[in-house]
Amino acid sequence: MAEIKLHGFWYSPFTLRVVWTLNLKGIPYENIEEDRFNKSPQLLEYNPVHKKTPVLVHDGKPICESMIIVEYIDQIWPQNSLLPADPYDRAQARFWVKYIDDMFLAITAHFRTSGGEERVKARENIWEQLKVVEDQCLDDQKKFYGGDTINIVDIALGSFVNFIKVQDRFEVKILQTERFPRLHLWFNKFKDVPVIKENTPNQEKLVAFLIPLIEKIKASS
Repeated sequence: MAEIKLHGFWYSPFTLRVVWTLNLKGIPYENIEEDRFNKSPQLLEYNPVHKKTPVLVHDGKPICESMIIVEYIDQIWPQNSLLPADPYDRAQARFWVKYIDDMFLAITAHFRTSGGEERVKARENIWEQLKVVEDQCLDDQKKFYGGDTINIVDIALGSFVNFIKVQDRFEVKILQTERFPRLHLWFNKFKDVPVIKENTPNQEKLVAFLIPLIEKIKASS
């Protein structure tokens, strides 16, 4: 069997996408936990451009960027396919993955605001984007974006919502149930899928870890 290694951070929503994908497809792999402040020489060699995680190493060949990795895995191991077979549906799925990836930029902007009116505007911007996703991607008639089974959009959105829920523990909630009822309904179904549930970090553990990490990142920026 091919040798598969994953370099990542256990708390990262981007690493989590790859972890979910590998486990949904039943692919064994070696997990290599990286240190954000002391990255391994192997990681820097495998990703010399961005020097970031996650990096999947397949038979000695590195693949970088979380959703590129997810697509690569889906093409190499087609069981439990995550990308639609129809070219148009596949293009639409990739559009929404890109839209969700861009939403992480809005979260970063919100995180970096000093507070007050600036923080309120950043939060409203996130709400606008979440409303677009809820209206355009989530259908009351479908369990997931991909229908009855999880697909690539669910993987991308699931990592984002899981990250938001952790952030909501620190301040005013962004993901309010009354504001985004379909998003909450979808996420409750998503997180209860056994493979997702078994491979998602505990929320309390995440919060306890992230509080000092956030302070350390702020201090070093």
